[in-house]
Amino acid sequence: MPKKVLEKKNIPSNVVVYQTKSGALELRGDFKHEMVWATQAQIADVFEIDRTVATKHINNTLRSSEVDENNNVQKMHIANSKKPISLYSLDIILAVGYRTNSAKAIEFRQWATKTLRQHIVSGYTINRARIAKNYDEFMATVAKLQAVLPNNAEIDSKTTLDLVRLFADTWFSLDAYDKESLAPSKVNKKKLKLTAKELQDGIVVLKTELMRKGEATNNFAQERNHEALEGIVGNVMQSFGGNELYPSIQSKAAHLLYFIIKNHPFVDGNKRSGAYAFVWFLQKTKVLNTNTLTPTALTALTILIAESNPVDKEKIIALVTTLISG
Repeated sequence: MPKKVLEKKNIPSNVVVYQTKSGALELRGDFKHEMVWATQAQIADVFEIDRTVATKHINNTLRSSEVDENNNVQKMHIANSKKPISLYSLDIILAVGYRTNSAKAIEFRQWATKTLRQHIVSGYTINRARIAKNYDEFMATVAKLQAVLPNNAEIDSKTTLDLVRLFADTWFSLDAYDKESLAPSKVNKKKLKLTAKELQDGIVVLKTELMRKGEATNNFAQERNHEALEGIVGNVMQSFGGNELYPSIQSKAAHLLYFIIKNHPFVDGNKRSGAYAFVWFLQKTKVLNTNTLTPTALTALTILIAESNPVDKEKIIALVTTLISG
């Protein structure tokens, strides 16, 4: 059962902290304040230990100066109580979890160690549950923008915003990542025309949405050098003697993704811009299959390219074209 947790100014009934099956401590309800506060009894409930054991670990944590008592303990008067009770901060809740040996505390430490290891190795951790509310707001904003966009816009803005929404998890994941011989199957050799101006217009829509979400700054997709993106598009579309260097749509798309990520044409956001250009181009050419190219797969491919050795370029390109040719 969930266990109640106290906020700094009052005791709301809609704020709870509990352990999931994985051992993680999860918060539910109103969490607008910067700190969660709990009583000794509530800490004991979370880790399923006796209250005297919780008190012992709290006192040892404070005595060892592991946390500062002045900033992590406060007194509060509550209704129908003759004397104030002590409230302890989230730092103390976590400290007790590390000190006690109950089954719940062990599950918590296993989860915490796994999470910390991921943060050290990968450089980031993501709590999807925590960002769900903001994600929903983002989706609602995109839907509202789609409703007011003119049908005769110079670029296909509604289609572009569909891509931003469909691959929203990718934009977030790639942003967090910033703070390692395949034969493709069937390919499409349809003739097409791609200009840097078309792609730039699409990336502008992505940039606008990310800045609205606070997930990008004005440096996002700003070209390092004049016509840097145009050079990449020209490279992808080049031909010699009437023969295209990259004859298939899949090959063009894979090279567009690779060159934007590896050549760093932008001051910031090369991975997200490259991933967006990739799906934008596939949709433009009507070969985008979101059943095989999921947001998770796109994120993985983008990171793989970013971390790959340039000598393995052809293997990487083959991997990408194989995925999108299925």
